[in-house]
Amino acid sequence: MTNKPIEKLDPNFAQAAVEGDVRWYDVRDFCIEGQGWPDTESPFDRLPARAKAIVRADVWHLSLHSSGLSVRFITDAPTINARWRLRFPSFTMTHMPASGVSGLDLYVRHQETWHWVGVGRPEKVPDSEACLVSGLDRGRHEYQLYFPLYNGVERVAIGIPLDAFIGPAPKRPEGRHQPICFYGTSITQGGCAARPGMAYPAIIGRRLDRAIINLGFSGNGLAEPEIARLLAELDPVVYVINCLPNMDSKWVNERIEYMVTTLRNSHPQTPIVMVECLRYQNEDFVAAIRERIAGRTAAMKGVYERLCARGLPGLHYVKADNLLGRDGEGTVDGIHATDLGFTRIADVFTPVLKGLVCG
Repeated sequence: MTNKPIEKLDPNFAQAAVEGDVRWYDVRDFCIEGQGWPDTESPFDRLPARAKAIVRADVWHLSLHSSGLSVRFITDAPTINARWRLRFPSFTMTHMPASGVSGLDLYVRHQETWHWVGVGRPEKVPDSEACLVSGLDRGRHEYQLYFPLYNGVERVAIGIPLDAFIGPAPKRPEGRHQPICFYGTSITQGGCAARPGMAYPAIIGRRLDRAIINLGFSGNGLAEPEIARLLAELDPVVYVINCLPNMDSKWVNERIEYMVTTLRNSHPQTPIVMVECLRYQNEDFVAAIRERIAGRTAAMKGVYERLCARGLPGLHYVKADNLLGRDGEGTVDGIHATDLGFTRIADVFTPVLKGLVCG
């Protein structure tokens, strides 16, 4: 329960007319988190509108996915409903459930930590409606609603009973207002979490009570110079570069040094975390995979050591040995994480990042 002063939302802001005993509110009237730029082409994009003319078409398309975006709000409603319109017709994948690809995910703040309470499973395209949770104990609570990982949304609305209170969550306090920025591949974007809140950046955000910016681009985490320059426009508390699964050794040597140097030039004090290539779960048995991963990791270690030798401050290096575990149980297909795999990744990153954002 929260005792912080909350401003009640004017019912005139409701997205639609009252339907039965439910009033619907557009989430844009609340506290949307996860967008690094305000000048987006559509309300739930991850890159600014001008990036359309700068980045590759595949990256632009993936930036229309709402991974990492969420909304925080306060309500005393015993029942919380949601409506959302998906942007793209494919709302599931062969190795990832629709609840993660195109669903919503609801958490409640409980005793200063976050706890899951409900999921919105998409039933059809483009429009879905779901009761996220009902029968909640009375009292005002803070909630965080995560948006789809591998689809975009055109609109999202929260529906509560007519007699219930609802209002925007308080802004994050000074000292916790800067987000953590994650740049990476499909794994960073959230493949293949069962629910949006189980992507590792979201888990870490809840654990450290920070907003996160998820700039994972499935199959396209290639550390291009134009992406480096866009990242440099942000003002996060820390950057996490976790893109090696999409890169070969040549690209690592050519591009990672430029990306890190660009970020350091724009942000002299912001910590930058460089991450080794995640280990495929079957690499112990396939020599070609071991060699490929070893080459990327050696290249990244070499870049890190060169940058340190040049005197660049604030660089941190995370080894990948235990990111997914070594028992082969953390992925769907050897590389894309299950919820177990994402929890393991978060377990490795959390103490590193806690020391940087809270120390």
